[in-house]
Amino acid sequence: MKIIIVGGVAGGMSAATRLRRLMEDAEIVVFEKGPYVSFANCGLPYYVSGEIEEKEQLLVQTPESLNARFNLDVRPEHEVIAIDPDKRTVTVRYREETFIESYDKLILSPGAKPFIPAIEGIAEAKNVFPLRSVPDLENLIDCLAQKPKQAVVIGAGFIGLEMAENLKNRGLSVTIVEKAPHVLPPLDEEMAAFVQRELEKNRVRVLTSQSATAFKEQGKTIVLEDGTELTADVTILSVGVQPENQLAKSAGLALGLKGGIIVDENYRTSDKHIFAVGDAIIVKQQITGEDTMIALASPANRQGRQVADVIAGLPRRNQGSIGTAIVRTFALTAASTGLNERAAKQAGLSYQVIHTTGKDHAGYYPGATDVTLKMIFDPTTGEIYGAQGAGAKGVDKRIDILATMIKTKATIFDLPELELTYAPPFGSAKDPVNMLGYAAMNLAEGLSQSIQWHQLSEELAKGKILLDVRNPEEIAEGRFKTFISIPLSQLRERMAELDPHKQYIVSCHSGLRSYIAERILKQSGFQVENLDGAFSLYQVVKPEEIKYIEEKS
Repeated sequence: MKIIIVGGVAGGMSAATRLRRLMEDAEIVVFEKGPYVSFANCGLPYYVSGEIEEKEQLLVQTPESLNARFNLDVRPEHEVIAIDPDKRTVTVRYREETFIESYDKLILSPGAKPFIPAIEGIAEAKNVFPLRSVPDLENLIDCLAQKPKQAVVIGAGFIGLEMAENLKNRGLSVTIVEKAPHVLPPLDEEMAAFVQRELEKNRVRVLTSQSATAFKEQGKTIVLEDGTELTADVTILSVGVQPENQLAKSAGLALGLKGGIIVDENYRTSDKHIFAVGDAIIVKQQITGEDTMIALASPANRQGRQVADVIAGLPRRNQGSIGTAIVRTFALTAASTGLNERAAKQAGLSYQVIHTTGKDHAGYYPGATDVTLKMIFDPTTGEIYGAQGAGAKGVDKRIDILATMIKTKATIFDLPELELTYAPPFGSAKDPVNMLGYAAMNLAEGLSQSIQWHQLSEELAKGKILLDVRNPEEIAEGRFKTFISIPLSQLRERMAELDPHKQYIVSCHSGLRSYIAERILKQSGFQVENLDGAFSLYQVVKPEEIKYIEEKS
């Protein structure tokens, strides 16, 4: 059997190497239009700052190494420009020549290309770069060699944030421009607020609800939609990707959402001899079952292996993806998996939200830092729809656990049952994931009622009273604008100070003490709700509503 693979990197090379392990006698040819067939494009931003010192570290395999180990015929700088499905041939361009190659099975792994918006003056701009490939990186490094001072990053998604951090670490002044109301749009607003705070702490200027409308002076000046003009010596364009679908489209293959290639659960396109994997295909959002496109390395690698299994006759099917991703922004890590709250609402799901804050390892052991988690779940069935996390350390571990729970269809009722490694330097006897499960169960079983950070002002305006059960020294360092204070340790003896005819919202630092207060008060006949996420979340997402210690005059 002769198998041709169009495109290398994650999906294509995973398919090629798996095919060889399963089919020693097959003829396997990989055509890659770029100069590098296997490179770590996720590592490109870190070469910009010098954190990855040598470009060769990004080159995972070469044609020679792939041939020596796997007996693969790998041909970089060979672009497949046409497919004839009837004759089962591809037309390939190499330098100035073209030739035709036949196949028994064809795998398309063309990936995605940077989306270049139709902005006035962008074609004339000399200092605007996407960052999707090693050649993109080489062009950017040439520009950086001219010692630019002002950098603008258009788009505050995962790649945009990585580029902002690495350009800043290289010594440039950095401004981020994001069309959405907040940075990192895959996260919900309150979780993204942690990221924006970290950016601003590191003197990165953040402009949200803005987009570039024009480039002037060959890119040296960027005009925003409100008329603001930014000076830019170098601009990174990171506003998303679109599928490389021209080859599939010309071959008459069925396309769908956003021009993505339609495949079945075995990665077959509308032609039974042609398969497709990676960023160019439409997949099922595993939670909702809806069509989506997820341009991430992990699903592409998995798909490449699975399509090889299918061609080799093994029973494999694409079960869908949930879109798990992570980013480091200076000293902060932010990650997400599954649906965010906006997506759950748009899908018409019945859901509830819980926020918790805990330590990445035992609080009494030196170096413990906060991990803030958010989970979206069905309060009736306990199904977990999605989760997000932010913190200095340990976020990856917790989101990976929650992603695993989602993929295996576990529920909130399973989270407390997880037995996770514990020793003081590594975790807690009750891990933040366990605690997230306990808190969600309290909501699902009616032991607690909560309100969200964005509801607080409206609920107070209705006459409800905010009761802060933190200690006086905590309140002195930062407090709500309107509240009454009774420390939790004094609540039982001072309960007479509260009006049983009033409705109360309780808060503490993280939500643990306020839940205890909620239980005490409810069992004494009071109407009480818990401020989800408590002061630690509210002060990040609503800093203008918080009063801090005033400096002495």
